[in-house]
Amino acid sequence: MEGSLPRHLCHVQKSSAIINRFHALIHSTALIALIYYRASFLLQNNDTRSGHTPIIPWLLVFAGELVLSFIWLLDQAFRWRPVTRAVFPERLPEDKQLPSIDVFICTVDPKKEPTLEVMNTVISAMTLDYPPEKLHVYVSDDGGSSLTLYGMKEAWEFARSWVPFCRAHGIKTPCPKAYFSSLEDEDGSEFLGTEFMAERRRVQIEYEKFKARLRTSSKEGGIGNESMSSPRDHPAGVEVIGADQVEMPLLVYVSREKRPSHPHHFKAGALNVLLRVSSIISNSPYILILDCDMYCNDPTSAQKAMCFHLDPKISPTLAFVQFPQRFHNISKNDIYDSGLRWTLSIIWGGLDGLQGPILSGTCFYIKRVAFYGSLIQDDIDILKLREFFGPSNEFIRSLGQNYKPRVSKDGNSLSAIQLQETQLLASCSYENQTKWGKEQVGFLYQSVVEDYLTGFTMHCRGWTSVYCNPSKPQFLGCGVTNMNDMLVQGTRWSSGLFDVAISKFSPLIYGPLRMSILESFCYAYLAYHPLYFISVWCFGIIPQLCLLNGIPLYPKVSDSFCMIFAFIFLSSLSKHLYEVRFTGESFQTWMNEQRIWMIRSVTCHLYGSMDAIMKKIGMREASFLTTNKVVDNEQEKLYQMGKFDFRTSTAILAPLVILVISNMAAFMVGLAKVIAAGNWDKMFVQVVLSFYILIMSYPIVEGMILRKDKGRVPPSITLLSTVLAMVLLTLGSIALMY
Repeated sequence: MEGSLPRHLCHVQKSSAIINRFHALIHSTALIALIYYRASFLLQNNDTRSGHTPIIPWLLVFAGELVLSFIWLLDQAFRWRPVTRAVFPERLPEDKQLPSIDVFICTVDPKKEPTLEVMNTVISAMTLDYPPEKLHVYVSDDGGSSLTLYGMKEAWEFARSWVPFCRAHGIKTPCPKAYFSSLEDEDGSEFLGTEFMAERRRVQIEYEKFKARLRTSSKEGGIGNESMSSPRDHPAGVEVIGADQVEMPLLVYVSREKRPSHPHHFKAGALNVLLRVSSIISNSPYILILDCDMYCNDPTSAQKAMCFHLDPKISPTLAFVQFPQRFHNISKNDIYDSGLRWTLSIIWGGLDGLQGPILSGTCFYIKRVAFYGSLIQDDIDILKLREFFGPSNEFIRSLGQNYKPRVSKDGNSLSAIQLQETQLLASCSYENQTKWGKEQVGFLYQSVVEDYLTGFTMHCRGWTSVYCNPSKPQFLGCGVTNMNDMLVQGTRWSSGLFDVAISKFSPLIYGPLRMSILESFCYAYLAYHPLYFISVWCFGIIPQLCLLNGIPLYPKVSDSFCMIFAFIFLSSLSKHLYEVRFTGESFQTWMNEQRIWMIRSVTCHLYGSMDAIMKKIGMREASFLTTNKVVDNEQEKLYQMGKFDFRTSTAILAPLVILVISNMAAFMVGLAKVIAAGNWDKMFVQVVLSFYILIMSYPIVEGMILRKDKGRVPPSITLLSTVLAMVLLTLGSIALMY
């Protein structure tokens, strides 16, 4: 009877869907009226235009409104059919019937990604509540650091005590750092007696010794003379750790070969090497991919994922199960929107009601064959397979259904021949003349957001995905807590997404013939949303210039069309506020998200779009900047206090300050002119718009004028931005005179 019960349920949020569709209908009607108003103005003769308004500023503001309307339209696809899911892992078959799982963890730089943090992620993955003989953990060390290899060996030794301890006592927090630093006793250890407490203290002492050894090796910068040449120039290295321990998961160190003369394709290249190397070591049908700082917070995530993957109704087309990225260091007043509330609650849940969420780079269980496109067929020519997958005979054999890896939990490590094969698969020249990273094979290379593009092409080939969001976070990571990392991360994402928007994979062109139109709209929103910079810059500069010069760009307050503009403005803000409150967040969260949207649009989206365009025309090469995982106590303190840390590059910060200073000048001078001339009827909308921007920009104003700490806006940037803002306003005013 239990076998016939469903292992998961899907619930459509009907009330939310109705509200969303009704709002979309009303709001779109208002947008049509706005477009009619703007277009009718353009059709008028110069002599009949209101106040002889210049055509250029009108066109620029109209362009900003059209871009905003276009992105808003795409955004509605997320709200069409939101769903939630429930899982019942207790209904899974017994352990011997469960499929095996490979875990991929990527790290690059032990300076930015501390080895202890990475090893906590590794240990937490080894502690998943899953048959140990069916669990294999791979770590990609892209920097070729001896410190990472040493850390893995030490992690293995500690895990020999930690994993049995967790399994014996049902510990619900598999990450040792989180478990031993927790102020709350989630596991109820006070009821388990003195014997448990004694063992807990013993394991904790071992953990402290483990930390001390890693701390000592980190200070020494490596272990002996084992350090490979350099992060960008080193040979391949593969080492199996603990193959003789049947009761423990297999741990494998992989460092692919990197040479300056060969492109390495960043994280996507590292993951493709893990796909190849793991195929001849364990070849598990399912893969869990984690960022190096995203530790397992619940040991049952694998079981929850299998509730979907082992469902015969959806399994044939199900590519992956996506879990949300949660963060353990997010403050209550999340000023940088590091918790990604909107993404996790609106985007992922909305996509789940269509064809499924996109790959988000981490925290997903994916089917291995989904990386091989439609190439796995019984009658396909071996030469064709080599053309796609490369010359490794062992890897070609691994594609067969009856393939059994030679390295498994049988007490044997890699033989000399197998080691040579892994070296070949991890070499930087292996992918030459193959299809790795192209359209159907592995993670794709055409964008630095390899997860987004790879998930998109999978959905285009007919695969589906689901979003599993249990009440307890299954994975916890470290969110950004300073402005510099937030802007660097946002710029990289914007560049990668816009890369796709202007490529042959543009979702509005490549998607509709291969997937549902609503799913295409969702992907298109993510690809085109960096264009927000056009709207924000137009709304942040043009109306203010015209306010300074007494030129109206919006209808009079007495004009009925003014109600259309007011409705659109208030409708957008109130709908966002409703969604924030619906997810249990506060008014302050709404304001923070509005503010960060403006900041990202002015900076990240602008520079990201420019970067993508320059790469497209060959002016620069792709780059991948990792965010710093090392906690700066001073920056962390400012973040927890709700104060922005403006210590970032001048190129990133200056445009933001220029925009704020321009609005301050335009508002004060423009308001004085409006009061003196008494033309509130014509200029009221522009006064309100400028005032709203200043309200949302208050932390920047505070950073320029009121704050004296190290995180303030540097006076040099304030001075430079003031000069440039005055030049901008002067030149703009002169241009409006002609």
